[in-house]
Amino acid sequence: MPRSRTERLPRLYLQMCRIRWTEQALALLWRRGLVSGEMHLGIGEEGVVAGVVGQLDDRDALALDYRSTPALVARGADLRSLLLEVVGSPNGLSGGRAGHMHLMSREHLAAASGVVGAPGPLACGFGLAARTNGQGGVAVAFFGDGAVNEGMLMESLNLAGAWRLPVVFVCKDNRWAVTTRSSALTGGGLRRRLAAFGMPLVRVDGRDVVAVAEAAAGAVARAREGRGPTVLLARCPRPEGHFMGDPLVRLSSAVDELVTQVRPLLSELVAQPGAPLPQRLAALGGIGGKAATVAVEGPARASDPVRRAARLLPLGAADELTTQARNEVEAALHDVLAEVVPHV
Repeated sequence: MPRSRTERLPRLYLQMCRIRWTEQALALLWRRGLVSGEMHLGIGEEGVVAGVVGQLDDRDALALDYRSTPALVARGADLRSLLLEVVGSPNGLSGGRAGHMHLMSREHLAAASGVVGAPGPLACGFGLAARTNGQGGVAVAFFGDGAVNEGMLMESLNLAGAWRLPVVFVCKDNRWAVTTRSSALTGGGLRRRLAAFGMPLVRVDGRDVVAVAEAAAGAVARAREGRGPTVLLARCPRPEGHFMGDPLVRLSSAVDELVTQVRPLLSELVAQPGAPLPQRLAALGGIGGKAATVAVEGPARASDPVRRAARLLPLGAADELTTQARNEVEAALHDVLAEVVPHV
């Protein structure tokens, strides 16, 4: 794998774009009423998923939570099969029986569960199998910070540490447990909880895909060398709610993002000299309205991993890679819509 940040970033950015466009396609299908039940998107987690999955090879296995499509996209699953699965088509990845919360692919050694905390024991099983067959495989478990209060995940961390299993536990920390701040539910704190099982804990900014890739490379190498498991704690604010249509986290994210923007605006409001107060208030209202619209309707610029990565690419490279990913996903979406809605 290329070693410099400059060399790594284009490949990682392309994967992030493929993930983002696929999630947007899923959102479109849900809004059209073609997806049954809730829809849990992985928007905001692209940097974590692309950075970790990019360090794996065909020997390795993925234990996924119910935001499973990003990892399967990064792993190379067929996009058309993924989308067809989510709409319940018999031509989908799992014959239309899994939906988006229980996607599985034997070909990619990947399995998801809608049960919170379930990736832990699944990853331990994958890791034990990898050590038994002696081919150097590694298992990765993706889960959210709210899952650390589930007994099965705690038992899995303990087992992996005691048996030195080749597992990388990836905690996607968005500081929410559905509709409750996870800090209010986690006795002793998240970091102390995850670090209590005798394995290294590496904190990383999940919005920085190259930093995630570097941290994951070290954790995967450690597991492959038989030195046991690692926990990656990746901070990744998610702009959407817990599921599509949930306003709570989305509104909170918007408020969090706007705090840093509103403070300097208020300072200017009371500064002297300047325009009359009514004129300043009118201008402030216009700016605030635009900022709120951006924060609520789309990923906020400061916390969006895709936009952050794009700014680090050479001029024109981001547009080219974005177009490549968009064309791939749109082609798959067109085929899916043609199958499930023949008149489209």
